[in-house]
Amino acid sequence: MVRKSTHLRGYAGAAMFVDEVRVFVTSGRGGDGVTSFARQPYEPRGGPDGGDGGHGGSVVARADGSVATLVDYHHRPHRAAGRGRHGEGDRRRGADGPDEVLLVPPGTVVKDDADRVVADLAAEGDEAVLVSGGRGGRGNAAFKTQARRAPRFHERGEPGHQAAVVLELRLAADAALVGFPNAGKSSLVSCLSAARPKVADYPFTTLAPTLGVVRAGDVDFVVADVPGLVEGASRGRGLGHRFLRHVERAGVLVHVLDCASYEQRDPRRDLRVVLAELEAYQPELVTRPALVWLNKVDAASDTPAVVRPDLEAAGWEVLEGSAITGAGLEALRWRLSELVVKARRVAPPPRARDRPVLRPVAAEPDDFAVVRVDGGFRVTGARVERWVHMTDLDNEEAVQHLQDRLRRAGVEGALRRAGAGHGDAVHIAGLVFEFSPEEAPDGDRTAAR
Repeated sequence: MVRKSTHLRGYAGAAMFVDEVRVFVTSGRGGDGVTSFARQPYEPRGGPDGGDGGHGGSVVARADGSVATLVDYHHRPHRAAGRGRHGEGDRRRGADGPDEVLLVPPGTVVKDDADRVVADLAAEGDEAVLVSGGRGGRGNAAFKTQARRAPRFHERGEPGHQAAVVLELRLAADAALVGFPNAGKSSLVSCLSAARPKVADYPFTTLAPTLGVVRAGDVDFVVADVPGLVEGASRGRGLGHRFLRHVERAGVLVHVLDCASYEQRDPRRDLRVVLAELEAYQPELVTRPALVWLNKVDAASDTPAVVRPDLEAAGWEVLEGSAITGAGLEALRWRLSELVVKARRVAPPPRARDRPVLRPVAAEPDDFAVVRVDGGFRVTGARVERWVHMTDLDNEEAVQHLQDRLRRAGVEGALRRAGAGHGDAVHIAGLVFEFSPEEAPDGDRTAAR
């Protein structure tokens, strides 16, 4: 049942790197209220004092810098929060259920089943409620009125909510190295920083993004080695399509071109292909600050002299050097720091943190709909269904209270307008009721079958 995840070896020494996984979350059920009456020596027939149930726990995703991958949710995709405690007499409220907190790396995006982004946990401490806990049921003390002095019913706790969400990690780096496989990006990261990615002379050596912290003077910035892109990556070809998302947050792009393979592959064409894939994935990427790094010049003869003029004529800033010999690396380091500082200055201001809630309901909380179905009518709506779930249908007084609520909300009138008559079946929240409007001749009420 688990959606196929991107789980790859070789990320910063971790045994497994997972950057996308589907998680099934369930919030806690609310605790039941209680029916209770005060019984004291001096008050043998005291009033109702039943307390409310506690709310169920919510499932919350929170960005935490100590987490580097989503591998834990690949192995355990089902997560549930705790249920609320029941209320007690003497108006004692039940304890709320504990939340289930899912710690995710900063840069994690939460999507719903329709592939819509519902939360962007970009910074440390950002969080989003994935499913909120069920409400605690009210005790009989909450139903005391002038007309109803001794209510003998309470509410049940609201059931927990369920949802399936996709957690997708998009690495947060100041600069991203992009290019064809074996262009030397991993070697470049290892020379610029303390990162130690696996390096070999065959294509697709890098199977997971690598992050490295680079220092230039008093400026520290993060460089990401994005695994090699190939033509058609934006359409799912090769390995690179899995990692295009990791380019999104980078403020600066470095196009790494292999000058040692000029006889087999033209670096200028490689650049055109990568740009086309970036634009197909997200057009805004090709407008970001960028430069070209001609790599492996130690193994090239006159390739830089042939390629560089064409690139500069096209408006590119071009640097060249070798990750093996270290030539040109200091110039690259300082130029990158300048571009990163500029990119940080023009970055949008921090957004206000919100707490979006994913709840598996189609209508607004106060809306309901009545439709004709085989064998009767169906009433749908979050609020109406919640009332039914929280009613003790074995208690006649509680059922009467439910019918009064439905009538005041307009459900009875909507059923009449839809053609419902006395005795017709009415489906609400998986239960079947018999429609008996209040003004029916026999005086019956809606009763659950």
